[in-house]
Amino acid sequence: MAQDDIFEIYFVAPPGLEQALRQEALEKGFADPVTSLGGVAVKGTWRDVWRANLELRGATRVLARIGEFRVLHLAQLDKRARKFPWAEVLRPDQPVKVEATCKSSRIYHAGAVVQRLETAIREELGAPIAEDAVIRIMARIEDDLCTISVDTSGELLHRRGHKEAVNKAPMRETLAALMLRECGFDGHEPVLDPMCGSGTFIIEAAEIATGLSPGRSRAFGFEKLATFKPEVWARMRQTAPATDVPFRFIGCDRDSGAISMSRANAERAGVSAITEFRHQPISDLQRPEGPGGLVIVNPPYGTRIGNKKPLYGLYGALGEVLRSRFSGWRVGLVTSEPSLAKATGLDFAPMGQPIAHGGLRIGLYRTAGPLP
Repeated sequence: MAQDDIFEIYFVAPPGLEQALRQEALEKGFADPVTSLGGVAVKGTWRDVWRANLELRGATRVLARIGEFRVLHLAQLDKRARKFPWAEVLRPDQPVKVEATCKSSRIYHAGAVVQRLETAIREELGAPIAEDAVIRIMARIEDDLCTISVDTSGELLHRRGHKEAVNKAPMRETLAALMLRECGFDGHEPVLDPMCGSGTFIIEAAEIATGLSPGRSRAFGFEKLATFKPEVWARMRQTAPATDVPFRFIGCDRDSGAISMSRANAERAGVSAITEFRHQPISDLQRPEGPGGLVIVNPPYGTRIGNKKPLYGLYGALGEVLRSRFSGWRVGLVTSEPSLAKATGLDFAPMGQPIAHGGLRIGLYRTAGPLP
């Protein structure tokens, strides 16, 4: 594949947030993004693949569709896999892992598909096969059409390279970014998280406000592909000066360990100057001076940490503090339990699509506007 060839690029989305990722892709200049269950498809070049990994906050992975062919039986798959132009994308010195799925096709054994593709790559290209390879080839056979993709991200994209310390039940950065977007946050207002944990919402909001690219500090799988151009990538990674921000992003938590983690994570992310982390309980929460903004919180929910019965008091106290002290601020609250959201006494707008997170289906509850 040549550098300027146009092909399909697929941004994997957190389930339930495909439309939010489509909106981000549009804002980042990716033309005609199309949503489907599980992600967003665009057309582009290898430079678009690199830029997506560098700039998209909500994508879980970026897949490059590198070819397809029709297959009716395993012998045909073996033959076509050996003729596939692997060398245009893969390097013979880089290990590869192959994964496969089959649906509504005459070939139905995914393990047999993996074996045929691994053999073709090893014998025709000379690349080693390894279970822990950074480069993953993903084959999908549906209605007898075999589509070959390469995972260009390597590690999942929520691993920005800044968060070394996490607490129980952490919120992934990709999920946090899309939830901030769903709450109407665009970087031009303060954000406060009264139960900040390891600081994910606050650090993500601060990075958005300053214009820092989420992938600026990490490596990607595409750097080990034959299509990679280091000099082009070096230019793409050159960062613009950070935008000045006239307000602070504030995280609070009653756990002193969480506050220490948050401060260290913010320091590594380069946003410590505009973030503030306070060791305090909900009862001590006060409205910051200045303009209203967004309170976003991911409290414990019973199916996540322990039993939910004692949590009704916590949610009730949170709602009381927000209603009495945060006039002019919007609220976004994440929970798996509608009854816990109701316990806050806050007037939430109708909830959108449920979101898959850590084996649960969670909801993002949002006030329709600023609190009175």
